[in-house]
Amino acid sequence: MSATPGGGSTQTDGPATGPADRLGLKAGMVVQELGWDNDTDDELRAAIEDRIDADMVDGDYGNVVDAVLLWWRDEDGDLVDGLVDALTDLVGGGAIWLLTPKVGRPNAVDPADIAEAAPVAGLSQTTTAAVSKDWSATRLLAPKTPA
Repeated sequence: MSATPGGGSTQTDGPATGPADRLGLKAGMVVQELGWDNDTDDELRAAIEDRIDADMVDGDYGNVVDAVLLWWRDEDGDLVDGLVDALTDLVGGGAIWLLTPKVGRPNAVDPADIAEAAPVAGLSQTTTAAVSKDWSATRLLAPKTPA
């Protein structure tokens, strides 16, 4: 482990240091990808599929998923509607990773818009991570379903 001047660590020994690992995804998870377009980060997509050891599923999957990867741009419409749609197949307590262009990039989404839309869609915002040169990821948690 290497220490940073602030006392934290930058990375640990072993393979869990890439962007897909920052998303907390593990082998065997079913990850649904929504909002894919020609501007998405193919390197990140490949890293995620390597990490879960499977292809991501699309919106037509029709079964429960462990996590949703939602690519979203400012021009994509109403974010609340997009988040509610992303909840359709998500297991209770699962995470939506909202991927948006970084601030300053074309079609960047204002972080205040995310903070406002998440609770309206019934989600809790927890973490934001830089996952590629052009995209940031915001982790939104769905409420756990009663047992």
